[in-house]
Amino acid sequence: MSEFTYLFRGRKTSGSPEEMQKHFEKWVAWFKELGAAGRLKDPGRPLEGTGKIVNGSQKVVRDGPYAEAKDVVGGYITVEADDIAQAVELSKGCPILEAGGSVEVRPVQKLNV
Repeated sequence: MSEFTYLFRGRKTSGSPEEMQKHFEKWVAWFKELGAAGRLKDPGRPLEGTGKIVNGSQKVVRDGPYAEAKDVVGGYITVEADDIAQAVELSKGCPILEAGGSVEVRPVQKLNV
């Protein structure tokens, strides 16, 4: 079994309180489904929309993130899957897809430390 990180890009940030609650409940249900299947390795965390970017050898610090809203990473989780094809298939249940967002599926490198 290998580990894969899902990076969630774009997110639903508007709607009525009822719509937002329903969307949140879909996330909870999806996480529970992954957990029940033994696939959720790390539930990760949602990320705030603000932050800092440190660049280059001069270590210049800027406000960020500077990207189109659809490209900003809004959160992440780590799952276990047999291979990337299975990890991609599991990602298709993510509620962010219903809100126009995307899931980037990335294999986690194994380090021999």
